[in-house]
Amino acid sequence: MKRRMVTTMLLAVMSSLSLPLSAQSLMQRADSMLTRKYHKGDIDTAYIMRPKTKWTVTARMNVSGATIESEGMEEGRHFRSEIEANRKATLSVGVSYLGFTLSAALNPAKLIGKYHDYELNFNSYGRRFGFDIIYQDAKNFTGWYDSEGMERLYLPADMLKVKTLNVNAFYVFNSRRFSYPAAFSQSYIQRRSAGSFLLAASGMGQHATLDGEHATKLKMTNIGLGAGYGYNYVPGRGWLLHISALPTFIVYSNTSMTFSNDRVPLHYHFPEVIITSRGAVVRQWSNKFIGLSMVLNFTNIGNEESLAIHNTKWRVRTFFGLRL
Repeated sequence: MKRRMVTTMLLAVMSSLSLPLSAQSLMQRADSMLTRKYHKGDIDTAYIMRPKTKWTVTARMNVSGATIESEGMEEGRHFRSEIEANRKATLSVGVSYLGFTLSAALNPAKLIGKYHDYELNFNSYGRRFGFDIIYQDAKNFTGWYDSEGMERLYLPADMLKVKTLNVNAFYVFNSRRFSYPAAFSQSYIQRRSAGSFLLAASGMGQHATLDGEHATKLKMTNIGLGAGYGYNYVPGRGWLLHISALPTFIVYSNTSMTFSNDRVPLHYHFPEVIITSRGAVVRQWSNKFIGLSMVLNFTNIGNEESLAIHNTKWRVRTFFGLRL
């Protein structure tokens, strides 16, 4: 009934705009082709299914943050440091039609001049393949530095500039019964509990510059390969709980630090890893859904006997949507 009403409304709008019948026929053919492609797929419909409606409107709020921890030895003294970037919050609205999505985001703090960093999040969650790409250009890191026998030093904002790129891609083996999109994009519905083994590839690049009496620069490039597991738990009708972990071991690493123009390479130390963890809770009823999702990227390189660096990048998203 709803589909007929939407089709009738579209035809009425096209008629009011005096569109020729050939254009109307072309739009109907395109709609029919997209609909067939949208619902086509080798899936077990007892476990996952496409929503019956074509349109989805979703409102989201994202909060993200980043932390860098280091530990090691310097001139015979053990040291530790921790720095954290200001958290970023954005509001966004997305409209999806048969799997094609257009969205717009707004950062209130940036509009009023309280947030000056730049961050780009791009993700795609397909039934078999998916990926996350996160780029951050931050200058608002603050934190502290501890060294044996010395007073703790505090790092003010604007002294440290960090550019970071995190990439994670995955392949789902049990794509007929397990759906990542059901938890993260709501373009599928998980009807029964199911899990899947996952293949993963990760990459992490970072360029950090610390201004001060002795300028310090850090450059790192890491690529990891690995496997993990994801599980969608359906405790009752309309509920979905998701958890997954994708550990990858670094197979290529190129990291160095420069102290006052003296370049010091950091040698590989097993195990060095990039771990991507995800979690989600989704509740849906009638044509509505609401939920919370999380993505966490953790990178560990080096060792405490010389220098170890731990990077953490996270994003939490709350969302509410309507299927029309």
